[in-house]
Amino acid sequence: MRPTTMEPGQFQPRRQLRTLRFLLPYLWPKDRFDLRLRVGLAIIALIGAKVANVFVPILLSKAVDTLGTPADLLVAIPLALLLAYGAARVGALALGEVRDALFVKVAQNAIRRIALNTFRHLHALSLRFHLDRQTGALSRAMDRGTKGIEFLLSFVLFNILPTIVEILLVCGILWALFDWRFAAITAASISVYVWLTFTITEWRIRLRRVMNDADNEANTKVIDSLLNYETVKYFGNEGHEAQRYDSALKDYEGAAVKSRISLSVLNVSQAVTVAVGITAIMILAARGILQGTMTLGDFVMVNAYMLQLAMPLNLLGTVYREIKQSLIDLETMFELLHAPADVVDRPDAPTLRVEGGEVVFENVVFGYDPRRPILKGVSFTVPAGKTVAIVGPSGAGKSTLSRILFRFYDVLEGRVLIDGQDLRAVSQDSLRAAIGIVPQDTVLFNDTVYYNIAYGDPAANRAQVEDAARLARIDEFVRGLPDGYDTMVGERGLKLSGGEKQRAAIARAILKRPAILMFDEATSALDTKTEREIQTSLSEVSRGRTTLTIAHRLSTVVEADQILVLEDGRIVERGRHRDLLTREGTYAAMWARQQGGEEVEESPPGIPVAQDPAAE
Repeated sequence: MRPTTMEPGQFQPRRQLRTLRFLLPYLWPKDRFDLRLRVGLAIIALIGAKVANVFVPILLSKAVDTLGTPADLLVAIPLALLLAYGAARVGALALGEVRDALFVKVAQNAIRRIALNTFRHLHALSLRFHLDRQTGALSRAMDRGTKGIEFLLSFVLFNILPTIVEILLVCGILWALFDWRFAAITAASISVYVWLTFTITEWRIRLRRVMNDADNEANTKVIDSLLNYETVKYFGNEGHEAQRYDSALKDYEGAAVKSRISLSVLNVSQAVTVAVGITAIMILAARGILQGTMTLGDFVMVNAYMLQLAMPLNLLGTVYREIKQSLIDLETMFELLHAPADVVDRPDAPTLRVEGGEVVFENVVFGYDPRRPILKGVSFTVPAGKTVAIVGPSGAGKSTLSRILFRFYDVLEGRVLIDGQDLRAVSQDSLRAAIGIVPQDTVLFNDTVYYNIAYGDPAANRAQVEDAARLARIDEFVRGLPDGYDTMVGERGLKLSGGEKQRAAIARAILKRPAILMFDEATSALDTKTEREIQTSLSEVSRGRTTLTIAHRLSTVVEADQILVLEDGRIVERGRHRDLLTREGTYAAMWARQQGGEEVEESPPGIPVAQDPAAE
């Protein structure tokens, strides 16, 4: 399932509401009473802050009215009201801060849990999913999604919803103290304000997108022209390039002017709406004063209410735009979280029981696209404790076998067994725990040498890690480094040579202590000397273990108990090295080509080229 890509201007209420519903369980976790208590207390603080806020104009009104009281009360009463006015303002602010302090742990816990669940789910998805995706795009989706959650919680819960609560309280107070017209004018003014803001903001979003596209186009022309500076000079086209750039700048100029005008339209519309509402409500209040039904303090109060409500709405356009984008980002992350896995364990999948480690492929048919099979009825057995090598040309399907054995994919037909147990019937964790691999392209984490070796068994102690390094013949090299095992290997292990990375991978596989080993062209990219050294290490490591070796260089598999020749998804030959040479078939032809080329000097000890019939 691909995350839906939407432009900032697109808004689909049903989808956004569904996304918010996904978020709610994280804000009210069933297993965390402490967080639920924080939510409850935060809501109480929120309501308290808004109640205090709506009382501020009332206290101000009473203070104004008491200025007309007799002289002996003129000091005491207004002073008390003004102190209460100040206390209400401070209380509203303090309760708002208490609300934020209480809720921050809930918000951060929700962000952490959603990000962690998404991360775990991405690791649970099949290799097919990750091959179809760009890792950077997945990372950005997670990053934007978590930031979207933070923005939504900050502005929707603590800005938009409290403002709605305050509007309702103010309308109720005005209706109760005076008459329904005050509440109606307030509600109508706010409604028109919100409608105009949303409508004009949608228009501005479209204009901003055009402006950004024009800006990108102008920058592209500058970079393209300067990168091709010599070509421009060769053809004397400086004027042509300037004209193209000016054309792009004119487009940007027009779009920028429209964008700025749209902002002015938004600001004026908002100001007019507030001014009309305040004017109308003040006219009503003035008439009330003349009729004796209202006081001067009431006049000040209704004016203060309108100004107080308008303040948090000033940023409504920006908040609206950011909320929409946050919902889109959050929806993208939730769709990642709910992307289905191609390879899943059965509900009652047992743990793989490894006794000898026999591996059997039975008539396996597989293709990454079912319309184009890669493996076409492949059958072979790797006896417990024996070594079987698979060779063949590129594209024959050799590496696909390793992916199937690790159950990155399920076979289309046939089955794969380990000690008689179908891989599809056991848990993936127990399956992968039983297999160790030294891949062709060893990728190390950007951490220390010690961390990368210990990755085979994070629970291993230092002595076990160093023992594995000695068996892989990398311990001496590591100890010779200035920082020893604490040496940073760089991104993807780029500070180490190919041979050093391969030895680290071997040590990692040794530390895992697997029952089954797989070497997937583990030495194909190495020089002759390094290959021989690592081949010796591999032979020592695989002794007594079930081993499946995938190789391109035939010189690395001559000691295998059985060699399978894979061609066009089928096994065309099988047998030991010398037997296959005497048949003068596909294997013998491959051997002759390799021995006649760069690999003559790579023949392993004990197999002189001059004595081999196929090498003559």
